[in-house]
Amino acid sequence: MLLRGILLGVQALQLASALDLPAGSCAFEEGTCGFDSVFAFLPWILNEEGHYVYVDTSFAKQGEKAMLLSSDLQAEEWNCLRLVYQITTPPGSVSDPSQLNLYVRFEDESFDRLLWSTKEPSDSWLIASLDLQNSSKKFKILIEGVLGQGNTASIALFEIKMTAGYCIECDFEENHLCGFVNRWNPNVNWFVGGGTVKNTHSILPEDHTFRSEQGHYMYVDSVYVKHFQEVAQLISPVTTAPMSGCLSFYYQLQQGNDNVFSLYTRDMAGLYEEIWKVDGPGNAAWNLAEVEFSAPYPMEVIFEVAFNGPKGGYVALDDISFSPVHCQNQTGLPFSAVESSCDFEEGLCNFHQDKEGPGWTRVRVKPNMYRTGDHTTGTGHYLLANTKFTAQPGYIGRLYGPSLPGNMQYCVRFHYAIFGFLKMSDTLAVYIFEENHVVQEKIWSVLESPRGVWMQAEISFKKPMPTKVVFMSLCKSFWDCGLVALDDITIQLGNCRAPERLPPAPGECTFDQDECAFTQEKRNRSSWHRGRGETPTSYTGPKGDHTTGVGYYMYIEASHMVYGQKAHLLSWPLRGVPGKHCLTFFYHMYGAGTGLLSVFLKTEEESKESLLWKRQGEQSISWLRALVEYSCRRQHQIIFEAIRGVSIRSDIAIDDVKFQAGPCTEMEDTTQQSSGYSEDLNEIEY
Repeated sequence: MLLRGILLGVQALQLASALDLPAGSCAFEEGTCGFDSVFAFLPWILNEEGHYVYVDTSFAKQGEKAMLLSSDLQAEEWNCLRLVYQITTPPGSVSDPSQLNLYVRFEDESFDRLLWSTKEPSDSWLIASLDLQNSSKKFKILIEGVLGQGNTASIALFEIKMTAGYCIECDFEENHLCGFVNRWNPNVNWFVGGGTVKNTHSILPEDHTFRSEQGHYMYVDSVYVKHFQEVAQLISPVTTAPMSGCLSFYYQLQQGNDNVFSLYTRDMAGLYEEIWKVDGPGNAAWNLAEVEFSAPYPMEVIFEVAFNGPKGGYVALDDISFSPVHCQNQTGLPFSAVESSCDFEEGLCNFHQDKEGPGWTRVRVKPNMYRTGDHTTGTGHYLLANTKFTAQPGYIGRLYGPSLPGNMQYCVRFHYAIFGFLKMSDTLAVYIFEENHVVQEKIWSVLESPRGVWMQAEISFKKPMPTKVVFMSLCKSFWDCGLVALDDITIQLGNCRAPERLPPAPGECTFDQDECAFTQEKRNRSSWHRGRGETPTSYTGPKGDHTTGVGYYMYIEASHMVYGQKAHLLSWPLRGVPGKHCLTFFYHMYGAGTGLLSVFLKTEEESKESLLWKRQGEQSISWLRALVEYSCRRQHQIIFEAIRGVSIRSDIAIDDVKFQAGPCTEMEDTTQQSSGYSEDLNEIEY
């Protein structure tokens, strides 16, 4: 329940009047502006005096949900959605606090995309700033409140506002300051200047937006500085969608060389990176700064001023804006994740080999019981090094990636498999080749790995100069020269291990954390099980999962079942929408007695499930990709049904399930029983 005194702060925080709020916005002054409570859940209550809607435990129980759904919206330009909210908890520690979630529901998708979630309680209103990427598709905003523990738990929404532009943009004319916050310091802080505020000891300029004393800006003054290197920080909202382009802002400063004005980025791991600093005294007018800015993952922008004493003057800031194109003063090569990655299905992409001769061969293997297929589909292409035609003592095969711009953080992910080799150390290594200095630095190498299993590796690095990633396969001895396979190389901006606030993609499940929203009608020894590594029975089942080689997958253990026994794995309820859907998953059916794997569609109106896809009998020693295209306008579930075969060697597994809107763009290769690798020009048999 909300304290009456908080309403004073609420009124001061109003973002705009209810009369001129744009579509997708509401101040809850006289109504809910087209936002409606979903009938199947708790209602959101409009406060009698206006100002907010709420749900609390005075009329509901812990764990109950309230849903608020907007009308149809469209954002053909980038938009920023700001949500002013409060979660209150009873005094003392609460093990299960209330939770507030915000979803985006696109018209052609059967699932909701989680955009933001929080359990943070507070004594006052908080602001969340969420980027909505431009899209031609209609969508709705869905706000979900889940009540937590305690008799006085509550969740309240004060205002929702959706405006064109990016959340890191701000002219500081509104009281919420676009979600920018000052990091409090006892002696030096950022304040709002202009308007009726006249509380500074320095002669501050007019604002830049209106060129008027009534306009607002942010400023920091050195008058209260008491120590050397006092620092004031103004911190932007966290980006919630990938963006790259030009960040610009206007600033004024008055200094006697006693202040330093800098701009930093900070990721969720707390890593700072300076991207701009004042390089001159500037002039008395507003100065324009343009900075190349890239946020492929969640990060904050921090405007920092460091003073060396009370005579450091002031710094003023106004009109922060962002454009998705490069700054006019941009130099160097732009980075493209698409051009820097390759699955080798259509060739080597932008990768190349030594001029001395090809050390890596692009091969393809048909589904069989003896040789592992590629990682992408199980039936596609990958690279193979150290074949028996090229193996020789001291043999080295080098594969060079495309040139990467310097001074950027990169994450390299790839899949590899090792065959043979008594000593596995250094059979595959990754180097960084600095083009300007012709220097190679080893950043990763194989130490030990399960043989014949596609393993994922990930490497983070950053170099000041332009670089290339080099994959090197080494055959030390003719008597110990096996095979090295390489597939699905991706190079992206950011740290591979950075803790991200971006929620997981909806409609996807790798089973690495849990079973996602999949359920089973019953759980016993004959049900679907979540496992990793090899299954207990030999000569059946996978050796590792498809995602990373060391993660989890779902499987049936045939030794716990009898011939013909079934196990059902049900998806969460999927919303019916017009148009086609594509279900993608990987399946593993290896073993002489393998039974049947089927995919069914189930609706509440029909008693009988519809068969969408099936495979019977032993298929391959590899994970194979399945593409299932279907349509359904009613709420439905997808069922994975596995039937145990004639012997205990009939384990069946699935992994990496993904639901997507729209038709499947590729047709699945016909499953064949064969052995050996086939190239574009010739056949290699082992």
